[in-house]
Amino acid sequence: MAEAFYETLLNTSPLGISYAWRTVPGGYRPLHWHNEVELMFPLNGNTDIVIDGEKHVLMKKHLLVIEARRLHSTYTYDTRSMFLRIHLSREKLAAYLPELDTREIRCLPDAIPDEQFEPYLYICGMLEDLTRLYVKGGMTFSLEAEGMILQIFARLVEHFSVPILPEEAALSGGRTRERLKQVISFVEEHYQEPLSPEDGAELLNVGEEYFCRLFKKNMGMTFLQYVNEIRVSHIYSDLVQTDLPIAEIASGHGFTNQKLFNRTFKSIYGCTPSQARRAAEMRGGEA
Repeated sequence: MAEAFYETLLNTSPLGISYAWRTVPGGYRPLHWHNEVELMFPLNGNTDIVIDGEKHVLMKKHLLVIEARRLHSTYTYDTRSMFLRIHLSREKLAAYLPELDTREIRCLPDAIPDEQFEPYLYICGMLEDLTRLYVKGGMTFSLEAEGMILQIFARLVEHFSVPILPEEAALSGGRTRERLKQVISFVEEHYQEPLSPEDGAELLNVGEEYFCRLFKKNMGMTFLQYVNEIRVSHIYSDLVQTDLPIAEIASGHGFTNQKLFNRTFKSIYGCTPSQARRAAEMRGGEA
């Protein structure tokens, strides 16, 4: 079953904290979002992350924070990438920080000013300590881990939170963003089927022309481009992990036009599907 691009981690604690060390296939992951604040800390390789249309480079053992309900996509360069990912519920943490609703975390590694560099390195060190604690394990691991995560979040609030301007608050909670999220979830559920802008317009109960303008303005691409990117992201995983014929994989994920599939794939990965498969095989042979 395809993983929904509205995402949450499992095993959420009573404090609204979820965390996991995950190894994921490399490649492109289309736009998605979380209701929680997300802390991303890669343990190997580099990752490109686009948040609300702005690209950031995240190097290994550096932290990047994605605020709640922000649309973002990722591209990892390694065949297998390992991340420590932490999700934090704003609603539950507001019980300890009532003013949290008026502030947001801005912690992007390629935009850290000099005065924040020292606390940033300290927080990254805490995340490395958390990973060592995970490797060590033990009866008290969960208790210690959540205590460390709360300390990390407290330092993020202290050093990296800024007031939310009224117009930014209106935008982040705006109806347009929520409606687009409906479309994203719909595409993830139905991407293997024939889809057209008419389907998106019908979902939002608006005219097709208005829907097309709304989608492109807010997503930076047409509806059909987005659908095809979702398809390609799923195809890549099957391409490098199975020996099924490429044409069969493509058609199974909704592509009926082979030329369009090849063009879309190359625009995202910079190579043909056959080249991507050969490169993955070579990397696997070197492991």
